[in-house]
Order: sequence, then structure tokens, then C-alpha cells
Amino acid sequence: MTDLPTTMTAIAISEPGGPEVLKAETRPLPQLSGSEILIKVKAAGVNRPDVFQRQGAYPPPKGASDLPGLEVAGEVVALGPDATRYKLGDAVCALTPGGGYAEFCKVEEGHALPKPLCLSFAEAAAVPETFFTVWTNVFDLAGLKAGETFLVHGGTSGIGTTAIQLAKAFGARVFTTAGSAEKCAFCDALGADLAVNYREKEFVEEIQAATETHGVDVILDMVGGDYVSRNWKVAAIGGRIVQIATLRGVSEKLNFSLLMSKRLTHTGSTLRPRDTAFKAAIAAALEAKVWPLIEAGEVKPVMDSVYPLDEAAKAHARMESSGHIGKIVLTTDA
Repeated sequence: MTDLPTTMTAIAISEPGGPEVLKAETRPLPQLSGSEILIKVKAAGVNRPDVFQRQGAYPPPKGASDLPGLEVAGEVVALGPDATRYKLGDAVCALTPGGGYAEFCKVEEGHALPKPLCLSFAEAAAVPETFFTVWTNVFDLAGLKAGETFLVHGGTSGIGTTAIQLAKAFGARVFTTAGSAEKCAFCDALGADLAVNYREKEFVEEIQAATETHGVDVILDMVGGDYVSRNWKVAAIGGRIVQIATLRGVSEKLNFSLLMSKRLTHTGSTLRPRDTAFKAAIAAALEAKVWPLIEAGEVKPVMDSVYPLDEAAKAHARMESSGHIGKIVLTTDA
């Protein structure tokens, strides 16, 4: 397009701090190179790493935008010199290493996927970060298979609601934890076979009883802290545990004899710093194996709330309240 503006409105982090440090400012339009595409952003997902970045605890990777925002949906309005897959006007959603809180965002074309026709732009913006994360950790890294048991903590988070649906869709028996009766009921309705209110019951005991002491084959954990040892207790022989965050901090005292006697694999990963080819491979797998489920209505992002871009501070406050169920999304006036 030749009628693109030279500047755009973006939500920047004025200094490390609370939600109030998110400020609107004018930025130059991103310049493209290689196989990058420019997306006119209709919606951008809000994720926990955005909060950590705002607090000064999660700097963007080298070369990435300093703006928060790891996923967007919108229309392709410009192509880099080597970009070949999309044409101008195509509706897409995409994973980005940063820059989503803006009117325009550049991404590698291999990290963009066609917007499912059944989803709105706001819903499509709620897909990339959590679906990329769940796919690479639960199915690629941990190798969850049909007939196995699966546990995800924080079942009503964006990661949790995605993991429950995908694990169930691919034939696993699904367990989760959540912090209220309301949230547990939501997880049950979403497809979980058992949701444990961790404020009232010990999830290790509840899941061991439900599995007749077999335990859980695959665990996805973003809690850390004392959950590490509890995950080891509830894991099945040969279980696989993937750590993607440590919201409760690190655990200093662990009984490694349990890890050894159960022949457990406890690994972890981060997504944002990974290279272009790695993320493109995840995108290809999602398009082949998960996009048909979305198009068929079998899997869908769970939406908590939608805020205008200029109310990003309110969206962050909502996330930090931990009252949300599903995804929080920002939308532009476009």
C-alpha cells in the first residue's frame, strides 16, 4: 500500500512500574526487511510476559521492539522484499517478539497464520501466544499422546484454557487446578475431567485418587515454588513435566530421589527468544493440526475481556487481579 502513514500510535512502557506506566505515544511506522510483513493491528493479546516486561523483569530479546505485545491479529498492509506467502489485505494472526501494542506491527511471515474465518479479530489475537506455547511444550517437548493423563495448573488462564481444550481434543484425560469453585466449574465445562480447587483441596491427593495412584503422564506448570515437589509426587512413573514459568519463585529444597525413582523428566522452555525457524515450525504444525479444529469449532480461544488500546493499563490491572477467565485483548479503532 502506498497510502500508509509515517507514524502510528503505540502503547509504550514509560518506566518500570505498575499499569499506570503504560503510556500512548507516537512512533515511526516499523520498517520491513527480508520476509517480514506489516500488519495493521485490529487486536492484540495481553499476556503475563507483558506484565513482567512492564515491571522491568522481562526485557525484550535483542533486535525486538521495546513495545509490549506478543500476538496480534489484523490485515497485511505491506510486504518485505522477500515475503511471498501473503498478499495485501489478507487477514492474519501472528506471534511477535514484541510490538503488538500499536496500530501497526511487523512480524516474520512464517510466524503469521491465516485468520480462521470463524473467529473475530479479537478472538484471533487471543490465539498465537498460548497456542504456540502449549503446542511446543505439551505436544512437541513432552510428547503427550492419546490415552495419557495430563495436568495443567491455572486452568482458567490463557495457557490453561488452551491446554485443556487441545489435550482433550487429542485424546488425553485432563486434570487441572484453579482457585475457586466458579473457575473449577468453568474448567469442567471446557472439558477437564477433574478440576481441583487448590485453595480447598490438595491436588496431589485428589488426582492420585482419580487415577487410582497411577499419577499423571504429562504436567504443564507455570507456578514453580512448592509446586515442583508436588508435581513430582503426582507424576506417573516415567512422567514428563514442563516448566514454562515460576510465578511462585524457585524451589530450593527438592527430593531428587523421587525424580530418580520415578524416572521423571523435568524440563522447561521459553518461547520469545527462540529463533525464526523454530517459531515458523510451530506455526506450520498449528496450521496443519490445530487450525482444522478451530475451523470446525472444536477448539476456540476463551475470551475474558476486551479493552481499547488506549486502556491497556486497565487490561493489565485486570490480569494482575487474577480474576480473569481466559484471554484479555486490546483492540484498535481500525
